[in-house]
Amino acid sequence: MGNVNITTLTPVAKENVLVQAFWMVTFALCTAIGAQVEIPHQPVPYTFQTFFVLLSGALLGKRNGAISQALYLLAGVLGVPVFAHWGFGVARLLGPTGGYLLSFPMASFAVGYLIPHRHSLLWSIISMIIGLFIIFSLGTLQLNFIYFHNLPEAITNGFLIFSWWDAIKLFAAAAIAQRFMWRVPKV
Repeated sequence: MGNVNITTLTPVAKENVLVQAFWMVTFALCTAIGAQVEIPHQPVPYTFQTFFVLLSGALLGKRNGAISQALYLLAGVLGVPVFAHWGFGVARLLGPTGGYLLSFPMASFAVGYLIPHRHSLLWSIISMIIGLFIIFSLGTLQLNFIYFHNLPEAITNGFLIFSWWDAIKLFAAAAIAQRFMWRVPKV
């Protein structure tokens, strides 16, 4: 390595890890806050969570975005009231909303994987549509198996009813991602 002193590199590497950890925890916390921004609806409420799931992938990258959402789920499983309506516990992951929740790390990973391939608002929107499709697919399937036992009814009540709400969040997330995505440290 010639004249490079490894001790001068260590603080930068540690700071970068700390900055990444900060952003992962911040997005897990934002997702928890987004769960409390709720319009009651049964069996799945309208929340603001998916906005932060999409942004975590776009801004943190595939790995850190997925980790941020896994941290969110872990907090809920460990008893921290981070799910909608201050819910927590494994029962939430096994209930009607569980498929949506369990899809969050996968959706964030997908968005984080896709977005860097092109630097345009349209590509950000397409990437986030794919992320939402992952969330809606897994969420609707579990909702069907756990609650409705009727796939057309599950699609209507677990996917179509949320389309307008998630379209608004998607466009907002894509616009924000375009503005800030190159400023947050990624791996």
